Amino acid sequence: MLIGVPKEIKVKEFRVGMTPTSVRELTGRGHSVVVETNAGIGIGMSDEDYKAAGATIADDAASIFAKADMIVKVKEPQAVERAMLRKGQLLFTYLHLAPDPEQTKDLVESGATCIAYETVTSPSGGLPLLAPMSEVAGRLAIQAGAYHLEKPHGGLGLLMGGVPGVEPAKVVVIGGGMVGRHAAHIAIGMGADVWILDRNVDVMRDLWHQFGRSVNTVYSTADAIEEHCSRADLVVAGVLLPGAAAPKLITRDLLKKMKPASVIVDVAIDQGGCCETSRPTTHDDPTYVVDDVIHYCVANMPGAVPKTSTYALNNATLPFIIALADKGWKKACQDDKHLLDGLNVHDGRVTYKAVADVLGYDYLDPQDALAM
Repeated sequence: MLIGVPKEIKVKEFRVGMTPTSVRELTGRGHSVVVETNAGIGIGMSDEDYKAAGATIADDAASIFAKADMIVKVKEPQAVERAMLRKGQLLFTYLHLAPDPEQTKDLVESGATCIAYETVTSPSGGLPLLAPMSEVAGRLAIQAGAYHLEKPHGGLGLLMGGVPGVEPAKVVVIGGGMVGRHAAHIAIGMGADVWILDRNVDVMRDLWHQFGRSVNTVYSTADAIEEHCSRADLVVAGVLLPGAAAPKLITRDLLKKMKPASVIVDVAIDQGGCCETSRPTTHDDPTYVVDDVIHYCVANMPGAVPKTSTYALNNATLPFIIALADKGWKKACQDDKHLLDGLNVHDGRVTYKAVADVLGYDYLDPQDALAM
């Protein structure tokens, strides 16, 4: 199989779909890999590093899309990239289609087969290709929140951990999953007063066992969210409904009750965000203010630490890339129902029910897609 790795073009996105190490694994199995020039520069990898791993270097993305059997990326394809996709081509990347009708329309019209990292599952019920970026984003959320709580950056002028005799910042984490767990880890390390809200009692027990009395766990209800967010200095929103739009848990009315110059970091922004006033931002212009509350809604947070993020992502995606290349997408998905869960679009049809439901498409069962 010929695997194409274009350079990411989203604003301030420095990650890359495959590292030289991953390329070597594929070329060692007899596959061909073509990488766009300077695709790995953001992680400190040169074209020569990719050549040494067995890749060929393309001058532009157009030549990669024109000939590759499978495109491996990090972020969802931008409009110019979607226009280059073709029927029968395989796209393997993050998609986050539910809040993105334009992208969904373009992918459907392309006829391509699109497998989304974020909906591939694991035998334990987790999301193994989303997990590494959730880990990174959760940790970055606290760094970003601490930065924007500083007075020169518009915040309350609080030190996260306080000092002797001065209370620390109150950090409220909505969602005790991968994002929330890693956000709590960093916030506790900085000495903050950490509260995690979740609706799963088993998750809260796990958090208690992991962090002990360093964290406060609260069953998430509308009352609890209102009570704790209204008194928070920093809110991290990390609730995920796999493949579907994020629930709007922070309403405009609640926003008006929050402290002026407090901060919301909406990590769920890729899926539409957990706050009614959230909209995607970039690393170039990461924040905006609504009702005196600072909103940080960068849609590719892990892109700020591309070396860490790329290697963490490749550790998770490489086995699936190998399976897709060795077997072709149909056989790979027949052999692995968890990979089949990642199938979102095939040959002009939406094959992920949550996306079809929210965007109004007829749903094609993935098993039926395999039979086409």
